[in-house]
Amino acid sequence: MLVPFTVQKLQLPGEWGVPRLLLAALAVALILCTTVPGAAQAPPAPSTQKTQLDSKQMADRLTRIEQQTSEARSAGDNAWMLVCSALVLMMTGPGLALFYGGLVRRKNILATMMQSFTLMALVTVLWAVVGYSLCFHSGNAFVGDFGYSFLRGVGAAPDTDYAATIPQQTFMVYQLMFAIITPALITGSIAERAKFSALMLFMILWSLLVYAPMAHMVWGKGGFLNAALGGRFPTLDFAGGTVVHITSGVSALVAALYIGKRTGYPRQPMQPHSVVLSFIGACLLWVGWFGFNAGSALAAGSLATSAFVATHFAAATAALGWAGAEWLRSGKPSVLGAISGAVAGLVAITPASGFVSPMAALVIGLIAGVACYLMVALVKAKFSYDDSLDAFGVHGAGGTIGALLTGVFAARAVNPMFKDAAGHALPVGLLDGNGGQLVNQFIGVTIAWVLAIVGSLVILKVVDLVLGLRVSEDQEIEGLDLSQHGEEGYNLEATK
Repeated sequence: MLVPFTVQKLQLPGEWGVPRLLLAALAVALILCTTVPGAAQAPPAPSTQKTQLDSKQMADRLTRIEQQTSEARSAGDNAWMLVCSALVLMMTGPGLALFYGGLVRRKNILATMMQSFTLMALVTVLWAVVGYSLCFHSGNAFVGDFGYSFLRGVGAAPDTDYAATIPQQTFMVYQLMFAIITPALITGSIAERAKFSALMLFMILWSLLVYAPMAHMVWGKGGFLNAALGGRFPTLDFAGGTVVHITSGVSALVAALYIGKRTGYPRQPMQPHSVVLSFIGACLLWVGWFGFNAGSALAAGSLATSAFVATHFAAATAALGWAGAEWLRSGKPSVLGAISGAVAGLVAITPASGFVSPMAALVIGLIAGVACYLMVALVKAKFSYDDSLDAFGVHGAGGTIGALLTGVFAARAVNPMFKDAAGHALPVGLLDGNGGQLVNQFIGVTIAWVLAIVGSLVILKVVDLVLGLRVSEDQEIEGLDLSQHGEEGYNLEATK
């Protein structure tokens, strides 16, 4: 049932009239406008000036972040390179000093260790005065000029041609450690018979006339063999196969042939007096070599990791290869053979460490271990030369093998050294599709051999005329510790 609805007129008190009702409605509207956000009007648009200010602040903030990131990377790279510099110096002293010192007879241990130690001081001074400049300042294709003499201009600012994220002074001191150990390697071939004064003069001249030109050709700006900075024949040498090991190893052979055999060699036994010392030295060399090879990436990045791994792998297979070959031939694997094999593998992987994969490093190490054993056990005996501590058999032969195998196994997947105009990576080694690189490697090896032979012969002749290279027979029989330095490595009287 529907109920009828009747609209009745609203009755207001008599005192309310239309004007007062309108005023009340207006008051309510004003209250709503002041209490409800956005009820009266939209917020004002930001001013153009404020927008520009915010954009500038954002740009400044991004710039600061980029600068801080760059500084952090530079600090990390610099710390890594300083550690690597110390590791490479450790390779000479105590590493090489102990390795060589244990291999000589007891009467010559101090003289042998003193040679490495003195070169740490002598080459440092030579490097500061002129050596660094001859190696790394822009000169011609074969040697640098004197622009960095006395380290002028070598400070905190990076040299972007070599290493963009570390101070040039860090790069300089890192390269110094290579210049120290390279001539020290030569001393092994003429151990127990060279006059100390003559040897030091030879090392000064050799560092300037052989090492500096070779280092500049391979690593320096505009160098004839520089693979990174437009050399005529780009030779891949990541950490010193040609610069360090071939030049020192071949020069060692030349020196051994020039100075002659030790008195009584090979009729009298001349066994190492302490393989224990040599074992410790070899282990220090193995560890130090990570600074030698991985540090040559010149930054704490993935390339350093690749070189680190390759270095370790090659040393492992080379130690096994040498020891295995010796075991098959003589019936027993010797400790001296195993540590010599490890060093041979480290030598061979040096030029390849920044270009090859871990599996290629295993192959290179194995080949070097067996080949260097054959050089020492067969070739040396066949030609009857007195390379006292096998500097040529390990460094000359191992460096040559490693440099050539670099041209075979180098891969763009590891290090895209070569690129086309569009920036695309090109093949690097023979197995990567660049057979011509093996030719470049052979040219680099040949130049290193010729420079080492000719340079060393000339220097040896000059030093021999001026000072005489060899001690007298009586001094050699007495031992170089007493005859050259007036002291003995082992005071047996004190133990009684």
